[in-house]
Amino acid sequence: MARARLSTAGVVELALAVIDEQGLEQLTLAAVAARAEVATPSLYKHVASLAQLRSLIGVRVMEDMTEQLTLAVVGRSGDDAVASLMRAGRAYVVRHPARYAAMPADALHDPATQAAGNRLLQVFLRVLHAYHLEGSAAIHAIRCLRAIMHGFTSLEAAGGFGLPEGLDDTYEQLIQMFVASLPRP
Repeated sequence: MARARLSTAGVVELALAVIDEQGLEQLTLAAVAARAEVATPSLYKHVASLAQLRSLIGVRVMEDMTEQLTLAVVGRSGDDAVASLMRAGRAYVVRHPARYAAMPADALHDPATQAAGNRLLQVFLRVLHAYHLEGSAAIHAIRCLRAIMHGFTSLEAAGGFGLPEGLDDTYEQLIQMFVASLPRP
């Protein structure tokens, strides 16, 4: 990428490429600058620090997930929507395990991250709307859904399942268990 075409969004793209190829642990401003074929100080015109770059990456990952999950559930409702959301979430992590690891655990540390987290949360809320869950019941259901998706996909991405049974079968069982736990409208 030529220096004249570098932008904040371009720096984020380059950083994502570093993460995809080398892992989140290898993300440094020097690695991004090398990929951009510029000196590291040139990046400071676009990002203030590695911490800011990590925040921008977190926002981007949440936006990507929001888009993928939304596409998966459009036109679906009830159990079908929940299952589609869970499958799409797993598919994203399988495709982008290192990017997923860059997603912040909490979205409260800055306004852009909070807004991206809220948009992602809205997808979950819309999917669970068919079950008439409100207030604390909705929060608990979302936490359970997130824990199932995150726990399984994180273990899968880390190679944590060594037994011979198929992971697809196990995940489908988790989906069915979660769906069965939801109140019937």
